[in-house]
Amino acid sequence: MARNSYHHGNLKSALVEAVLSLISEKGPNGFSFAEAARRAGVSPAAPYRHFKDRDELIVETARRGYELFAGRLEAAWDEGRPSALSSFERVGRAYLGFAKAEPAYFAAMFEAGVSPDHDPELRVAADRAFRALERSCAALALKLPEDKRPPVLMMAYHLWALSHGVTALFGRGDEARRRAPIPAEELLEAGAAIYLRGLGFLPEEP
Repeated sequence: MARNSYHHGNLKSALVEAVLSLISEKGPNGFSFAEAARRAGVSPAAPYRHFKDRDELIVETARRGYELFAGRLEAAWDEGRPSALSSFERVGRAYLGFAKAEPAYFAAMFEAGVSPDHDPELRVAADRAFRALERSCAALALKLPEDKRPPVLMMAYHLWALSHGVTALFGRGDEARRRAPIPAEELLEAGAAIYLRGLGFLPEEP
């Protein structure tokens, strides 16, 4: 059960903790606004002090998730040290690691039907996370001759799709994770290697 933080003036955080607990048990669309209030240990009317409805509460949960996610990706990027390639690989692993460690946040961000365009603060947080992916691709692209560099935005979308696909299917830390013949980390690394080799970042295998 989520901690009851209401009497300490932290009702919003108590409600978010309640949502994360409920998502872990019932999925992102399997509970009501009133259930979130009960799980937080407050009256059904109390959440309306901060949120007009359940959707706003989910948006706040997703926003906090994106902030945490962005921090993990930025730490993995680490300004491209010690190399663009190693940073690129770390960012992909950090994507996978986040979903393993924070499956309820991951579900709130990507599976609750919440579009970042519905809330300005959510959009800012989501864009911050994507910029970490984009920066890793931009640094890597500079390693190729100018006339052979792929569009950075295209690379970022490809990395996002690859990382998200492997993560959502095989790398989560909850019951939505599917079985794969090899660990999700190896699956992601193999896919990234094939992609980078195709673009000329890695030598062809003999």
